[in-house]
Amino acid sequence: MHENIFLLALAMPMATILLVFAMRYGAAVMEARAAQRTGASQQDLLNGLAEIKTRLSAIETVLKAVD
Repeated sequence: MHENIFLLALAMPMATILLVFAMRYGAAVMEARAAQRTGASQQDLLNGLAEIKTRLSAIETVLKAVD
């Protein structure tokens, strides 16, 4: 009976430590994936803004030619 309690007393803290490190690893993986998606989204946004800027400059050129 005492052996079971001793093994349980050893296993529970070790399992807790393992669980904490697993949770930290999982959080780091999720953060990296979110950062990767955010980087791609920002790049798409910048490309869209560049396209809008070129269209706007073309419209300005046409409007200046009309004056």
